Amino acid sequence: MLTHDGTRVAVYDFGGTGADLLLLHATGFCAGVLLPLARHLGDRFRCWAVDLRSHGRSDPPPDGDFRWSGFADDVGSTIAQLGLDRPFVFGHSCGGAAAVLAEESEPGTFARIYCFEPVVLPAEPPPVEVADNPMSARARRRRDTFPSAADAVANFAAKPPFRELDPEVLRLYVDEGLTPVPADEGGDGKAVRLRCRRDHEAAIYAHAALHGAYAGLPAVACPVTLACGSRTDSFGPEVLGLLAARLDRARIEVLPGIGHFGPLEDPVLVATSVRGAFPETDTPEP
Repeated sequence: MLTHDGTRVAVYDFGGTGADLLLLHATGFCAGVLLPLARHLGDRFRCWAVDLRSHGRSDPPPDGDFRWSGFADDVGSTIAQLGLDRPFVFGHSCGGAAAVLAEESEPGTFARIYCFEPVVLPAEPPPVEVADNPMSARARRRRDTFPSAADAVANFAAKPPFRELDPEVLRLYVDEGLTPVPADEGGDGKAVRLRCRRDHEAAIYAHAALHGAYAGLPAVACPVTLACGSRTDSFGPEVLGLLAARLDRARIEVLPGIGHFGPLEDPVLVATSVRGAFPETDTPEP
């Protein structure tokens, strides 16, 4: 489907029965890695997911603008075109920020929000210049091509953070997050490369501190769960506490034994937390 700014994004129906739940992935990943999470929520929710722009099967923004307001456009356009009425939403890392930005741009978009370590930096005002950062530099250095899907799995399984992922999630990342190298670009029918291109991922990270979601948190109209892993090295309880202080209805949950990539490390544990955070009803709470 097309967003308001003309970006083509891929949307997935993961099935299930109950209230609508939109799933949003982290930077560099894709909707497919959230399929195991959706499977463990399908008895309570109809699960939808979207490849955010430049990820998975979605296109990069046609104007080359990687400001995170584009992710909010992806989310809002998906909800509008699917005809969802105040769905629940789960967002991981960048996906959590996308959910918050979408709600801030149109309060009342969601019934409830569950953010696992959202990339919302507690700084106001945000920086006014795009500054490169270590995450951008790391993205540019990523290996992006592999002789085969099997080689990609073996490569990722040997290094952090991918070696911590649930094996099924890792396989889905390779199956859905990589694509065959075209023959006219040297592909031999087996070689694969990242769908999220290195320069695009670097540009996304360069804008991570600039979106201003922290300043807009008081506009969020629905209850929010802010979760993190007990082993995180990213957005832990202290940061989440600063975010919660600006929200009208917020709760914090620390999940044991997982880190920043917790939803991909232990989908069952995170699904259990999501179920507890959202009311057991098909009717969104006002």
